[in-house]
Amino acid sequence: MAPNPLLLSSSHTLCHFPIFPKTLTPRSVSPFSCRSSLSHASSPHSDSSSIEPSGTGAAAPTRGDLFLERQQSRSAATVVLKQGKKNSKKKRAAASKLSSAIACCYGCGAPLQTEEMEAPGYVDPETYELKKKHRQLRTVLCGRCKLLSHGHMVTAVGGHGGYPGGKQFVTAEELREKLSHLRHEKVLIVKLVDIVDFNGSFLSRIRDLAGANPIILVATKVDLLPKGTELNCIGDWVVDATIKKKLNVISVHLTSSKSLVGIVGVIAEIQKEKKGRDVYILGSANVGKSAFINALLKMMGEKDPVAAAAQKYKPIQSAVPGTTLGPIQIEAFQGGGKLFDTPGVHLHHRQAAVVDSEDLPSLAPKNRLRAQSFPVLSENKRLNDTAALGLNGFSIFWGGLVRVDIIKVLPETRLTFYGPRQLPIHMVPTSEADQFYHRELGISLTPPTGNQRAEAWPGLQVVRQLQINFENRQRPACDIAISGLGWIAIEPFSSHLNADPNGNNEADLKELHLAVHVPKPVEVFVRPPMPVGKAGEEWYEYQELTEKEEELRPKWFF
Repeated sequence: MAPNPLLLSSSHTLCHFPIFPKTLTPRSVSPFSCRSSLSHASSPHSDSSSIEPSGTGAAAPTRGDLFLERQQSRSAATVVLKQGKKNSKKKRAAASKLSSAIACCYGCGAPLQTEEMEAPGYVDPETYELKKKHRQLRTVLCGRCKLLSHGHMVTAVGGHGGYPGGKQFVTAEELREKLSHLRHEKVLIVKLVDIVDFNGSFLSRIRDLAGANPIILVATKVDLLPKGTELNCIGDWVVDATIKKKLNVISVHLTSSKSLVGIVGVIAEIQKEKKGRDVYILGSANVGKSAFINALLKMMGEKDPVAAAAQKYKPIQSAVPGTTLGPIQIEAFQGGGKLFDTPGVHLHHRQAAVVDSEDLPSLAPKNRLRAQSFPVLSENKRLNDTAALGLNGFSIFWGGLVRVDIIKVLPETRLTFYGPRQLPIHMVPTSEADQFYHRELGISLTPPTGNQRAEAWPGLQVVRQLQINFENRQRPACDIAISGLGWIAIEPFSSHLNADPNGNNEADLKELHLAVHVPKPVEVFVRPPMPVGKAGEEWYEYQELTEKEEELRPKWFF
């Protein structure tokens, strides 16, 4: 077998890029507890059944090949051909018997078709016949992907400004069914998670898919973290949160597909652990999988001609959840093994699942997150009249998507919001909150934008009551993470406010009471505070581990 040029040259090439392993053996301490009640309970997940392969021996197709063929044939069978009622049964039967080798759009993985112009995979009939004649269907980009590449917000779900023929998002249950064979095969899994929405984008029950296969955990979009953030602290925080998931994670990588930070470290880890196996990229919708694959191919293409050739027909990336509708096989490696881009999992509990497609860009941060704190300090560092009274009895609106009622906190408590800059934040007395929300929804409280979308908006139907205990006044008590949006840091004792010198407040109150209002499917997570910004490095606590604990703990790189 011919040697892998990229693997042989990695020791010389990769040394020019900073890949820093962890030098400490820390683990963050979580000195808080939270009791909460929720007005709506989420539905349980359904179990998935395994799919057994057919054929054995050296010449038999790999599990990856069978996976790709099955999904392409199933997708082709579901294409609805609207050409009259008489031939509908015959055409459905013909669609179900389509060859598994049917061509798919290289941008989204949808089967190519010439019947429904609004449906994914549509290609002009003349173009289709010409490409088919010259055997170039594998190089065709469908109409939907062309619109996405030009910035249009075209979803795959009816009712959200997308295809009206039906829902084509891949749910978590459907993905488990489609990829259930992975746990029985030796593959390498690269799991992506959005660092800005760590809890909301972390796929639940990932062990059902991965089995005992090794997982490389990639945290994307670290370039969006506030300026001054120490990535050593972030790496330790991510590892500590991952250990609680009890997954077979071999390493953690902090990356940015935009600035290419950390991408070389992921390439080195893949080449080290791949060992001729197929590589599957898994992640939720809009976590940045397509952007990550494009960055991966760009860096690999500098030394690997196979990866360089694959860049010509790479997956489409956009802000629309569910851009990738079918599995995309990419010839990215020399010496065996293929790269599979899988559909992003549509998670119903994220904000992107409830807002209109035209409002999706407002949920995607384009620049570094900016901390917006309440109470607000004036330029002379003195509290204004409202802040001097504390936050008790006030409500804070985060666009039209979140409302936080401050029921009982210390006078010096501060709430800091980390999320997209486009979302406005308003604070009003709780007694006026309902009236203010109905009056300003779609105007100053956006998204939703416009009167029409505001009228169709279901409202903030879920109220979660939070009772947060705290101990250490030198650090935030916790983060309240809103799935698909960002998080709110809760500081019982703000360093910017003047504490009571007698400590009476601390003696009187050991628990903070808040109520968080969100749309019905959206989830709220209470987690240990993420150490962001310059202040995060100062209060973040490390814990020394034994040699055995250090060996079992995944290493992080950036």
